[in-house]
Amino acid sequence: MFIPIKACRLNLAEGWWRLLRKAAFAGQTFADTTEIAHAVTLATAQLNAHAHPWIRGRPPSQPRTLRRKFVYLL
Repeated sequence: MFIPIKACRLNLAEGWWRLLRKAAFAGQTFADTTEIAHAVTLATAQLNAHAHPWIRGRPPSQPRTLRRKFVYLL
């Protein structure tokens, strides 16, 4: 089975398209291409305003703090 050389980038692009479709195209109808271009520009600006790095996989768990501290007195 052949796997493309840049297949890992395709996975990141699919996530970006999902976010763009949700932000720009969800529940809207467009009359012409200028409205589509305006919606994409507006959605991209909104997504860039709240941008944060994508973390692939699950982030590492935070260390738990101890609830009780046992002290043994001699």
